[in-house]
Amino acid sequence: MEALSATRSWPVPQVAGAVVGDGGLLGEVGDGGWVTRLASVTKPLVAYACLVAVEEGTLALDQPAGPAGSTVRHLLAHASGLPFEGREPIAAPGARRVYSNTGFAVLAATLAGASGMDVASYVAEAVFEPLGMAASELRDDDAGAGVWSCVDDLRRFASELLAPTLVAPGSLAEATTEQFPGLAGVVPGLGSYDPCPWGLGVELKGAKAPHWTAPQGSPRTFGHFGGAGTFLWVDPDARVGCVVLTDREFGDWAPPRWAALSQAVLDEAGGGQA
Repeated sequence: MEALSATRSWPVPQVAGAVVGDGGLLGEVGDGGWVTRLASVTKPLVAYACLVAVEEGTLALDQPAGPAGSTVRHLLAHASGLPFEGREPIAAPGARRVYSNTGFAVLAATLAGASGMDVASYVAEAVFEPLGMAASELRDDDAGAGVWSCVDDLRRFASELLAPTLVAPGSLAEATTEQFPGLAGVVPGLGSYDPCPWGLGVELKGAKAPHWTAPQGSPRTFGHFGGAGTFLWVDPDARVGCVVLTDREFGDWAPPRWAALSQAVLDEAGGGQA
């Protein structure tokens, strides 16, 4: 895929990426086996393990977790009221979209308590091993930012998000539907949005503009980016997924380049909206 060649001019020491569709791998660039820190791209992986746990009966989305009145669903959707860091709520559950690393730490503890396994082991058994993501590892039990992985592994996960095998299609559909609709919030590093739609562990593009995904991509596009200069998105209408990893911390350099690349990927794959 020619669109990926644009990454070679990015101001980053190292970059690798891949695009997948219903037919499998559509293109790749760089060293697909290069293992690096994902930062917050960790969250969709942990969230997917939680979906597996829900289907197994280990967790329930609406069971209490976190601050009073909060549930597993609130934690996954950054609607528990917990701050980015810190244990003291700054909003009532369901009142605001407050992006929270602490919320994912509480989520991990909830999953560990329910399953009798530490979160790293559960994510490995529920997601990494069945998808053949042999290079992926959740380190330091950091459910918000602790996965190290590579493009070869993450393209397998992106393909799973296009055609789920580990959870029922209905579970994925719910996870990629706006939770607690209409909440305003902030996407760290991008800005404030009202509304700021979020699913279960994944950000939803919705009507956000500007955004880090393709400007003409579907509003149903979902995914996540990480402070390590990493991203993964899936456009379920175009039936395309893209993952790119770099080793330069997220900053002003990233969103315009990511958006331009994402649009070029969609255009080349035939999925860009008119």
